[in-house]
Formats: sequence, C-alpha cells, structure tokens
Amino acid sequence: MVDPNPDASRIALGLWPIAGITTVGVTQSDARATIATAIDCGIRRFDTAFSYGYEGQCDRYLGEFITQQRDQFTILSKVGQRWSGDHQRVIDGSPQTLITDAEESLRRIGTERFDCLMLHSPDPKIDIRVSAEAIESLQRRGLCDKIGVCNVTADQRRLFASAASCDAIQCPLNLLQRDALSLLIPDCSADDCEVFTFWTLMKGLLAGRISRQHVFADNDVRPTYPIFQGRARERAHNVVDKLSALGKTINTTVAQLAVGWVLAQRGVTAALVGARTPDQIRELAASVPLRAETCDAIESIVQSQT
Repeated sequence: MVDPNPDASRIALGLWPIAGITTVGVTQSDARATIATAIDCGIRRFDTAFSYGYEGQCDRYLGEFITQQRDQFTILSKVGQRWSGDHQRVIDGSPQTLITDAEESLRRIGTERFDCLMLHSPDPKIDIRVSAEAIESLQRRGLCDKIGVCNVTADQRRLFASAASCDAIQCPLNLLQRDALSLLIPDCSADDCEVFTFWTLMKGLLAGRISRQHVFADNDVRPTYPIFQGRARERAHNVVDKLSALGKTINTTVAQLAVGWVLAQRGVTAALVGARTPDQIRELAASVPLRAETCDAIESIVQSQT
C-alpha cells in the first residue's frame, strides 16, 4: 500500500496494454496487480473498450475491482471496434453493433452504466451521425452518463456533435505528437467538451526505458509506427536523454515529466497512461503538476531537436 497521490485524479489507467494483444508477456496476475496498484495510488478513472482483449478480458479484470464500490470510480469505455474470428480488427459503427457491444461490455464489467461511452473510431462505411445517434440512444436509456468519440479530426467531431451531444473525446497527445493542440483541443474547449489524451508516453518511447539499441520482438507492433523509425526515433531518444538530465535536477523521472507536460496543456481533462506492471503505474501515478519553468525547459529541449 502506498499513500494516494491527490493529483492522480487527472490520470486515468488505460487498460489496453494489459489486454495482452500487442503487449508481449502480460500475465493475468500482472493485469490484476496493475489495476489494484492503480487504485492504491489514488487513480479512480479507468479506460477500457469492448475490443480490449479478444474475449473482453479488460472489462472483466476491471469488474473484479470496482463493482463493490462503483460510485468511487469513473469508467470510460468505447464501442465500434471488435475482433473477427481470426483475430483481425474490425471497425463497425453500425447502430445494432454499437448497442449490442455496449450491453455486452456492461455485463462483463458487472455494472449498469458507463460514466462515458465513446465511439472508438469512425466507420468509413457509415455516416458518423448515424453512429452518434445510436450511442445517444444508450444515453437516453441510462446506460451511460456522457457520450463522445475518439480518433477524429475537428471536423469529424463537429459532425458527431451535430447529431448527438459530444461530451468528451479521446485523442493522441504527447511531447512529440502535438497536432491536437492546434485545432481539435481548442475546438473542444470552446464547446465544453472534455479531452482525454492517449499515447502520453507513446507506447513506452517517452518513458525513458527503451534504449537506442533496443531490438523489438517480431510480434511487437511498435516498429510499425513512424515515430519508432529512422530520424523520428533518433529525435525521440535525443529528447529523452535531455529529459533524463532535467529530471535528475528535480527528482522526477522522464515518464513523470512526459505526463506532467500533457496535464499542463490547456484544455486537457486527464491523461490516459498505459501500464502493465505495478511498478509502472506506481511511477506514473506519482506524477505531479509541473512548475512553469519546468514546462519551459521541456519546451526548449523539444524545440532543440526539431
């Protein structure tokens, strides 16, 4: 048991890494211990999805810990992605699928409602307004308090909001990937729409633990992301090295600096962080708001590597 961090209220544990689909070597014991440690550290917000686990494992893990004290926790979830019989990702924003999968996800968790339910990603085959209306129908039934959408442009968010309320979004944001700051997040702020950011540590690259020489396993998908390739990866390592030096002067880890920077951005409600071990979430949950001079120093580091 550790003393909970009062600032952990703006940190959410994203459960995708413990699904064991793209993260190598995660055991059921690891998954459960990570969630338990997050709660011990003061984290009360959890992000899951119908597709987090081929058989919905993340929903079930979460349900083991929160159903007895449901009102103490905030559940963010998503529908609109699922797995085919041969484990291929399928994007399906059809109304019946969204409704069926949301109901199934609630059963897995063992709760009657989500605090926020989002469209996981737009289905290119279906008008996003049709998907929005389906999710709003779940809200009218009392199955979710708020609704929203993930993985969208500002224009797509507005289109979703033209058909249903858009109370929240999820979008990528980290030190090196900032596109959302230029239009999407300001657009949300003007519309009183909450913003939950993911890729805070860009799948571990900004956590300070991946060396320049690290060779990823054949079944590790991270090398398929452009930021893990060539000059982009070199730049990331250069930034991490300088962040490490900065962190040592203020007793803060690279990962905590990365989380703190995201939380310092105007319009960000909370940062989703991924972890697959108790030690990882313990470190991230200890992140605290950064002083203005620290944010300025981080900005100088990033700009020096452009």
